[in-house]
Amino acid sequence: MLDELNPDEAQLGAPNDLQSFWQPFTPNRQFKSRPRLVVSAKGMHYRSHDGRAILDSSAGLWCANLGHCHPKVVEAVQRGVATLDFAPSFQFGHNKVFELASRVADAMPGDLNRVFFCNSGSEAVDTALKIAIAYHRARGEGQRYRLIGRERAYHGVGFGGISVGGMVANRRTFGPMLPGVDHLRHTLDLERNAFSRGQPQHGRELADDLERLCALHDPSTIAAVIVEPVAGSVGVYPPPVGYLERLREISEKHGILLIFDEVITAWGRLGYASAAERFGIVPDMITMAKGLTSAHVPMGAVVCRDGIYEAFMKGPEHVIELFHGYTYSGHPLAAVAGLATIEAYKEEGIFERVRELEPYFEDALHSCRDLPHVIDVRNLGLMGAIELEPLPGQPGKRGFDLMIECYERGLMTRIAMDTFEFSPPLICERTHIDQIFDTVGAVLRERA
Repeated sequence: MLDELNPDEAQLGAPNDLQSFWQPFTPNRQFKSRPRLVVSAKGMHYRSHDGRAILDSSAGLWCANLGHCHPKVVEAVQRGVATLDFAPSFQFGHNKVFELASRVADAMPGDLNRVFFCNSGSEAVDTALKIAIAYHRARGEGQRYRLIGRERAYHGVGFGGISVGGMVANRRTFGPMLPGVDHLRHTLDLERNAFSRGQPQHGRELADDLERLCALHDPSTIAAVIVEPVAGSVGVYPPPVGYLERLREISEKHGILLIFDEVITAWGRLGYASAAERFGIVPDMITMAKGLTSAHVPMGAVVCRDGIYEAFMKGPEHVIELFHGYTYSGHPLAAVAGLATIEAYKEEGIFERVRELEPYFEDALHSCRDLPHVIDVRNLGLMGAIELEPLPGQPGKRGFDLMIECYERGLMTRIAMDTFEFSPPLICERTHIDQIFDTVGAVLRERA
């Protein structure tokens, strides 16, 4: 589909000055000395500013599930902006956001039927944490204020998210974080689980950390525990067999809300509308973003069980029940993008496609296990990681250099320090998977 883009227009995207934009999560000085710019995209590919086709192996940032510039979503957004540019969600509303909420609720398991919209995964996490604390207060248990996260977790960049998160670089320069937060141990165990295919067999017992923290803090003070069903940004950690089920068991026992952060896993990444569906677990809340609109327009959401919503629906009917929200909650363009995206998932059989491709993706990924410096390979759904041994005294340098080399060879990859992370658009073909791992394999053999 990239041939629909005109390579002669590529240079139109070349800026005059790179200095004004302070890039997020990027070594700015290095980038501006050797920029990697894209100017257009279609399907599985970007077009670079110098006219090259760049295969996307990470769906942008885990988010372009339908590929880039999907015709159905593009047409819906173009039509939508000419119809309704903005409508407030405070005290008013518009039809498309109610329709989208119904579609989202219909796709979630159990009684996860109440949808609160925001603009990103970070906002979704902070919203879920606030709802959890406010929910217990509404029920007369205001002493439940503690929040439990997990080591090496990524829950966005708001103060709530970095507090329950466990990625050190995201936390260390921003002060003391929220009070009353503790963490479970992470689940990566290379000694017992290296090169596992799918869920690792060892580690279920790590969920019992929640019992330990209950004993330490008193469970009646804990509002919620939040986990990524599959830890994504840190380097793709699939949950050990039985781990999530055990967390659900312990949290229900103690009246603690269980939040699944599905900003990455929701909407097809694991072959289902949610990881909760794949694992057969109904959490109390699910956060989502990325795949909700396939990244065409920013949007996030928190989906809550009926009982959580109903706990707030008390008192005089003219009084606001939850003092929280954002100017762009349920923005009309995001709503029409979300509706078109969900329709495309269904019409094109995207979730079923992921389930069919998963074994091929797994085999291709694990074919890299004997390449130089590879110390682990991990996967679930269309998520995968190749972890490399770091250069002595230079953690992250090997991964960074190899990412740049892959780009020079026409492949956009994502790295977490010395770990390659793969999450291709869900429309990928076997030939794309072959190209991804042929390129990575060549780079590792020649340059690692």
